[in-house]
Amino acid sequence: MIVLIAPEEDVSNEIDILNRLFEEGLEYYHLRKPNKDYQQYCDYLDLIEEKYHNKIVVHHHHELVNTFNLKGIHFQEQKRRDNIDNPGQYFLNLSMYGKTISSSFHEPEELEACDFEFDYHLLSPVFSSISKIGYEGRGFNVNHIDKRIIGMGGVTKNNLSEIQKLGFQGVGVLGGIWNSKTPIEDFKAMQEFYRNTRL
Repeated sequence: MIVLIAPEEDVSNEIDILNRLFEEGLEYYHLRKPNKDYQQYCDYLDLIEEKYHNKIVVHHHHELVNTFNLKGIHFQEQKRRDNIDNPGQYFLNLSMYGKTISSSFHEPEELEACDFEFDYHLLSPVFSSISKIGYEGRGFNVNHIDKRIIGMGGVTKNNLSEIQKLGFQGVGVLGGIWNSKTPIEDFKAMQEFYRNTRL
């Protein structure tokens, strides 16, 4: 499983690259643009071919699921802590039928202790970040946790087998694609790895 995270700031040719990645089979695109407001999120989504909207998970403005045919919503760590104790209230006005719900974690213990059943969990940083300076990898081993955990932080096409050995069932990638001179080829190499390992 490959989760591609949006670059925080827009990059040149971003939508073109994204549509090509969707063409190549990208199934999980996490739209995380903390500096964009609701309307800017809508404008961004309108630039993406509508047939790919059901592969997009939003980190902010969760109410977008009521307007666009999105894949799901994602809770960043603080938002999860603030809202998931009373999920019934939070989801009351969201059209969540058939949608995924995921969340970010930075401590394996907190992830393991979380009672809410997320579809998958992003845990970071596994390795030192490519996109964030000073974000040191911690080499988490999650083989003992019986949940669907996706490893993030320093992910490239070259360290997927190491991440798999640590017990992760997929990767969240940001800098490994957006900072690459060959993002499409690198994504295809990652796809090939997971196709061959059947996870």
